[in-house]
Amino acid sequence: MSLTKLLVPTYTQMLKTLSGWLEKAASQMSAAEAEGVLSARLAPDMFPLATQIRFACVQAQEAVYRLRGKAFPTSLAELLDEARDGGDRPGSLAEARQRIDETLALLDGVGSTELDTDAEMPIAHELPNGMIFDLTAEQYARDWALPQFYFHLMAAYAILRSEKVALGKADYIPHMFAYLRSATSPAS
Repeated sequence: MSLTKLLVPTYTQMLKTLSGWLEKAASQMSAAEAEGVLSARLAPDMFPLATQIRFACVQAQEAVYRLRGKAFPTSLAELLDEARDGGDRPGSLAEARQRIDETLALLDGVGSTELDTDAEMPIAHELPNGMIFDLTAEQYARDWALPQFYFHLMAAYAILRSEKVALGKADYIPHMFAYLRSATSPAS
């Protein structure tokens, strides 16, 4: 499978799902509760929901630029700074959904084979703490880009659940209903 065909649909469907969770939160909570949920955390030493959403967007965007072999634009650095500052300035649900929409627009512009670099292309992935991982493009996609994206996505899901947003398995995998064999859905 090509990296483009793996990453772009995965990021797209799951970011749309994340946006749906935020929409559901807004519909189930008062306006004040909905805005306050962005500051919610699972544990004191974890980032809040606002940061988890932004980091999910960062992961998708970073993968696109890295696998294209392009430098990160200043907008990505700004999003990363915004994410790190999410505890102090969580923003609004509308702003969170805007970040998701911006990431979806970037993904929508990726050509059908654009991320299909040489699977052995070296990628030196440096973390803010100075650690550097030497990976191939395939290893980066498989072992870093997707797991990190899902980590932040699942943290967002767990935070929303802990804040009493009525989410379930069907809310996590709405894209799967496109594959549902007719007449096999359980009766209500």
